[in-house]
Amino acid sequence: MTVRTTKSTVTFANAFMLGDFDEMLPPGQYDVEIDEELLEGLSFDAYRKVLTLVHLPAKSGHPSLSRTLTINPGELDAALTRDAAASDQASARKAPKAKPKPGEAEIDRRAMDRAEDEGMIVQPH
Repeated sequence: MTVRTTKSTVTFANAFMLGDFDEMLPPGQYDVEIDEELLEGLSFDAYRKVLTLVHLPAKSGHPSLSRTLTINPGELDAALTRDAAASDQASARKAPKAKPKPGEAEIDRRAMDRAEDEGMIVQPH
């Protein structure tokens, strides 16, 4: 069985957890190694992830003690997806709300008045 190893760096913008590891990891960059095995019997090369290693920074006070976390290959993808979603939500909350163009507020008020005149119940936003 042929195995290849790919090394990369991933970045988390928010604190996160991986798999069954019960420690909250801080945001930052993490070195990752992914082992993939060649799927035999196909007319083209295809690989399947079989192992993912995430190298964790040493805890403060013990810079020489590094740690490596072995996780299910899909757990890293899931954690990165959750991190991206959390970052998108944070960005949406921080985005300035668009101010109405001159005259838009007046048009909205008139539309609400017409709706009320037609017997419709208008609830403010």
